[in-house]
Amino acid sequence: MHELSFQSEDKTQRYQDLLSQIRALIEEESDLIANLANTAAALKEAFGWLWIGFYLVKGEELVLGPFQGPIACTRIPYNRGVCGQSWAGKQTLVVPDVNAHPGHIACSSRSQSEIVLPLIDASGKVAAVLDIDSENLAEFDQTDAHYLQKLVEIIARQHFQSRTKTL
Repeated sequence: MHELSFQSEDKTQRYQDLLSQIRALIEEESDLIANLANTAAALKEAFGWLWIGFYLVKGEELVLGPFQGPIACTRIPYNRGVCGQSWAGKQTLVVPDVNAHPGHIACSSRSQSEIVLPLIDASGKVAAVLDIDSENLAEFDQTDAHYLQKLVEIIARQHFQSRTKTL
């Protein structure tokens, strides 16, 4: 069992600590769902955001995977909401005010800002997205985008870009 520690008040340092701990945690485990669950829990522990979770691409929609936080939307169609738009565009989306974002799907009225990052497989397709919501406006910035991109790359390398995948 791993005990994660996030003591620094500095966001960059907290991310650096998180990345090394996540890397060590998932290198020992081949199961995707287990690693997504622990990653969501580690992010919740490190930052305390409202909602952190993964949606897995299943056909033409995203289906809810491991998460931490309030009950969430279960299925999101391709190119709908911030998650579907991140999937369709294969890009990270930082939304400072979800209420002002065109097409936002309100799974929780408490969510005020959001960041979504795609996890790309070996063929260049999106296999999943990491979705994070905050109760604060403009919670996420380029520092978050930079380090969370590194995080999803670690997961993608372990599960979506290798030849051996365990679901």
